[in-house]
Amino acid sequence: MNWYLKVLKQYADFKGRARRKEYWMFVLINSIISFALTYIMQGSIVSQESSWLEILYSLAVLIPSLSVGVRRMHDVGKSGWYLLIPFYNLILACTDSENAPNKWGDNPKGTGNDQAINNIGKE
Repeated sequence: MNWYLKVLKQYADFKGRARRKEYWMFVLINSIISFALTYIMQGSIVSQESSWLEILYSLAVLIPSLSVGVRRMHDVGKSGWYLLIPFYNLILACTDSENAPNKWGDNPKGTGNDQAINNIGKE
């Protein structure tokens, strides 16, 4: 859940790099929440009028989803525009990051970065 909250805290931050774990944990938790909202709304009596909650959630996480995707592309050394190429972006999202710093910043797997994720929410 900390990875999900980290992405939400970096709401519209399109600079920098995002690890595979950060990206995929956000995708996983986002999918679970979306499926849960769909299941809850379909089980309700007024399911057609209740879809506004699903739409509201989707709109709320649209920008964080794009920003973490762009940061993930930066981590593999590509421009954020590669997010628009259908299957290639999936391959890039699964690819390991560049070991050295690139033009978007230092490698997020560098020494001491795990401590930063552990301190989320303790401010």
